[in-house]
Amino acid sequence: MNQLRAALSSFILLFLLVGVVYPVLVYGASQLVFPEKANGSLIYINNKVKGSQLLGQQFTEPKYFQGRPSANQYDAEQSGGSNLSPLSVKFAEEVANRRKILKSENTMQRKPVPQLLLTESGSGLDPDISPAAAYWQVLRIAKSRHISEQYVHELIKTMTKVPNLSFLGQPTVNVLDLNLALDKGE
Repeated sequence: MNQLRAALSSFILLFLLVGVVYPVLVYGASQLVFPEKANGSLIYINNKVKGSQLLGQQFTEPKYFQGRPSANQYDAEQSGGSNLSPLSVKFAEEVANRRKILKSENTMQRKPVPQLLLTESGSGLDPDISPAAAYWQVLRIAKSRHISEQYVHELIKTMTKVPNLSFLGQPTVNVLDLNLALDKGE
């Protein structure tokens, strides 16, 4: 009976520490230190959520930058890549189809489509693209918005995030931030 009481006491103590106290402390600390990130980095415009800086979303209108493709239509509940092998016939067909669509949407662009716009990220929800992928879309954006290519180039340049230590990553551009900045400039 003593062993049962000791086991039950240990269970209750550990449950309270690990299941209640620790989560409350972590939640409270995150709300104090970085509340925006702790709440999903949501972007509000006129009190409406336009998206999150942490999750990619689909933009189909020609006046918007497009992000990386998603295997699950940008559904955060089903995040993940397609898990197709780069040697798979189906993967090759999907990439060829995406290339064909991007070329038809960007008819003025003569450079090859950046690989980043053809392949999914591991999560399928990557919110960022490379500056090269953003610059590749400039002609379409400028034409559809009736703005100068130079303005779009400058916007990409100012919105490019460079890692603090260059050897720890590549420069990126958040697609949602870029599209919202374009809308704001109109």
